[in-house]
This record gives sequence, structure tokens and C-alpha cells, in this order.
Amino acid sequence: MLDKRTTARYFIVAVVVVMATWIIHEFAHWLTSRFFGYDAIMTLNGTFYESYEKPTIEHSTIVSAAGPLITILQGAIIFVFLKLKSWNKYLFLGLFVAFYMRFLAGIINIIKLNDEARISEYLEIGTFTLPIVVSGLLFSMVFVISKKYQLSRKFLGITTLIVMFLSSVLILMDQFFHFRLL
Repeated sequence: MLDKRTTARYFIVAVVVVMATWIIHEFAHWLTSRFFGYDAIMTLNGTFYESYEKPTIEHSTIVSAAGPLITILQGAIIFVFLKLKSWNKYLFLGLFVAFYMRFLAGIINIIKLNDEARISEYLEIGTFTLPIVVSGLLFSMVFVISKKYQLSRKFLGITTLIVMFLSSVLILMDQFFHFRLL
């Protein structure tokens, strides 16, 4: 029988997975900025150019793409492993968090454009085109794995609530405390 219990250990691993996913995503933005020679600041939930930096639109677009690309890669690697190997609820968290992060970013585009929406605007394909494509791709991965392992609504619901809570805490911590990581 597959272990699908949402224990205290599951919650602790979720804390690590949410933090790691966000930090790796932002690090990809920061590293790409540095690659192009710009000074940038990385926080828990954002990467910003120093105020004196004036990046080109092409560089800004590539920097915007770096975070989602690494998050999609995270989801794809975990998806392939779960599809071809065996069930691991902790790995599933990594796939689910990748989906949730990009889905949430897609919703936030209503308020402020971020990653995929900025790229969509640059490509002139409609603001919500890439956010929908990326969210849809990651959702389909979550859906396929959920079907393969017959994940219950209860398990998925609890996972959603845990990830929603933890990502909200991370985002609020960043907004109130402005943790500068790099």
C-alpha cells in the first residue's frame, strides 16, 4: 500500500520543499541577471535590479524566463521519476509546489505582471497566454500522477492547504521583513 498520509513529517518536508522551490526559482533570476552583468538583489520572493541598472528589454525577458524555466524543469524531472519509478509523497510535493507556484503567479498577473506575463507581453501573444500554458502543463503533470497513484481528494486537498499556507507565510515574510538573500 502506498503511503499517502499527511503527517507532521510531511508538513516539515513541505516547509523545505516550498522554501527550496522559491529560493531556486529566485536564484535562477538572480544568476541570469549576474550573467548579463547586472547588479541584482534576491529576496525570498523576488529578484530586483539595483536602482541604477537599466537592463535591455531582451535581457529583462531572459531574466524573467529563467525562474519559470527552472521551476518547470523541477516539475518535469519529478514527473518523469514518479511516472517511471515508484510513488514518493515527498517528491510529489516538489511537483505540486512547482504547479502551485506558477498557478499563483498566473493569478497575481491580474494585479502585477510577473515572469510569464512579461514574456507574453514581450512576444505580443497576449498577457495570459504563457501563464495559462505553463500552469496547464504543470497541472497536467500533477493530474497524471494523481490518477496513476489514485490520490484521494482528501490527500490533494490537505496538500493544497499546506502548500497554500506555507507559500503565503513565505510571501508575507518577504513583504514584511525584506530578507535579502543575495
